[in-house]
Amino acid sequence: MKEANKHSEMQKFGMVIDLDKCTGCGACMVACMAENNVPFQEDETDPLLSVKWMRVYKMTNGKPYPETDICYLPRPCQHCEGQHEGHSPCVSVCPATATDYDMATGIVSQIYTRCFGCRYCMAACPYHVRLFNWYDPIWPPGMEKMLNPDISVRMRGIVEKCSFCFHRYQLAKDQAYVEGRREIEEHEYQTACTQACPADAIVFGDLNNPSHLVHQLAQPDLKHHGKPKNPKAFRLLERLGTNPKIYYMSSKKWVRLAGDNYTREELNKKRT
Repeated sequence: MKEANKHSEMQKFGMVIDLDKCTGCGACMVACMAENNVPFQEDETDPLLSVKWMRVYKMTNGKPYPETDICYLPRPCQHCEGQHEGHSPCVSVCPATATDYDMATGIVSQIYTRCFGCRYCMAACPYHVRLFNWYDPIWPPGMEKMLNPDISVRMRGIVEKCSFCFHRYQLAKDQAYVEGRREIEEHEYQTACTQACPADAIVFGDLNNPSHLVHQLAQPDLKHHGKPKNPKAFRLLERLGTNPKIYYMSSKKWVRLAGDNYTREELNKKRT
């Protein structure tokens, strides 16, 4: 029982993304690439070869003008918990243990030096957040000086994905240790996309901490795999039971329904 109580007090970092605020500007995508040394191709028109840890998708309600409604949905790695904590789809299938679930933070990591590019994790991920490096990164002359020294540059032949800017968490923990503190404050660990969003649509923090804004917005039910109590909040593909740590908010019913991957026919039935 003591061990169970200790386990429940661990951190679970996650996000709340307000889709009513998101304008689809793409600032989160640019900030993510700059912060994490995400490589790019000379020709980025082929989405299958393009590597982006954060993508912004455009959704519509499928109705003709003037009833047309548009919504933009940023999609980082969902950092799934799975039906049993730590059994996210990608972690469960990786034969090289190149991806792991950190029980202390709830973050699904990617260990590049272990990955040999089998891509089982890509097949298992229902959110298509994992990307395969087909080419070694080539930086324009002089741009290598702008790379983030806290992040390794990935080689070809491996899979990479969003890490919740985990290096920032490590730096915040180091600073807290120097100052004689065991815990870090909410503002000390924030992802690049959260800080770059001009509309303040992305909120990041500890879902287990009631004092963090992300917990107050999502209102996760910690006894039921974090399912949101907030009626405006939802998670992508909730029916699959992956229990992701990215929560979306919208006041529009069609957006919340679309987030669970309903077909157009099912959406029409539910609207009526």
